[in-house]
Amino acid sequence: MELFELLANAPSLCTILAGVVGLLVGSFLNVVIYRLPIMMQRGWRKDCIEYLQLDAANFPDDGQEPVFNLVVPLSRCPNCHTAIKPYQNIPVISYVWLKGKCAACSHRISPRYPIIEAITGALSVAIAWHFGYSEQTLLALLLTWALVALSFIDIDHHLLPDNITLPLVWLGLILSLPGYFTDTHSSIIGAVAGYLSLWSVFHLFKLLTGKEGMGYGDFKLLALFGAWLGWQYLPLIILLSTLVGAVIGVAMIVLGKQERSKPIPFGPYLAIAGWIALLWGKEINQLYLHSAGL
Repeated sequence: MELFELLANAPSLCTILAGVVGLLVGSFLNVVIYRLPIMMQRGWRKDCIEYLQLDAANFPDDGQEPVFNLVVPLSRCPNCHTAIKPYQNIPVISYVWLKGKCAACSHRISPRYPIIEAITGALSVAIAWHFGYSEQTLLALLLTWALVALSFIDIDHHLLPDNITLPLVWLGLILSLPGYFTDTHSSIIGAVAGYLSLWSVFHLFKLLTGKEGMGYGDFKLLALFGAWLGWQYLPLIILLSTLVGAVIGVAMIVLGKQERSKPIPFGPYLAIAGWIALLWGKEINQLYLHSAGL
C-alpha cells in the first residue's frame, strides 16, 4: 500500500518505473516478434498435414527445437548457439557493455534488439507521463506494448497475428463499459466502422485494379482502435496513418531501402497513428474543429 501511495504522490517516480518496466518488456517483445510467427507457421503446417492426411515424416520441419514457444528454448546466440546468461540480457545496457557482439564468439548482434527495447521504454515513459498514476496508464501500456510487437511482426512478415489483435478488440469493447477511454456506444460503432471502412477500400481497390492493396489484419487493427477510442477518432487515425505512410514510404524508396514494386506493410503506420490518437487525439480533433469553425 505504501508503494502505491508513493507512486500516486510522485509522478516522476511513476514515470521512471514505467520506463524501466518498458525496457524489460521490450526485451520480451524481441522474443515475441521473432518466435510468434514461427509458432504460427508450425501450427499452420501441422493443421495442413492433418487436414490432408499426409505423412509428417515426408515434410521436413523448420529446423527449430521440438519444443518451441515464447519461453522454451532459452535465448541463445544465432551463430554459436551459446545460451545467453541473464546478466548478458539486460535491456540496452548489455548490448553496450558487450559492444554489440556475442560474449562467446564475438559474432555481431543486430542493433535492432536494443532499438526495440529503447522504443518500448520511451513509449512507456510517454504513456505514464500523459496518464499519470491511473488505471488508464496500465491499460494504455498494454496496448502500446502490443502495438510494438504488431508493428515489427508486420515489418518482417507482412502479418498482424489474430491472437494479438482480436483479444485486444474484445478488451477494448469491455473497457468501454466503465468508460476508460470511450463509451460503449462509440466503442461498438468504432469497432464495426473501423473494420468495414478498410474492408470497403480493400474490395474497391481490388475491383478497380485486380490487386490486393492491404491485408485483413489491417482491418482488425483499425477495428481495435475503434473499440478502444471510439468512432470519433477513426478519421484522424486514417489520415495520420496515410500521411506517415506516404512520408516514410517515399523516404525509404528515395534512400533505396524499399523497392517500388515491393508491398509496404500498413500496420506500423496504423499503429503509430492510433498511438498518437490515444494520447493526443482529443486535442487534435478539437484543434481541427476549431480551425474549421465548427
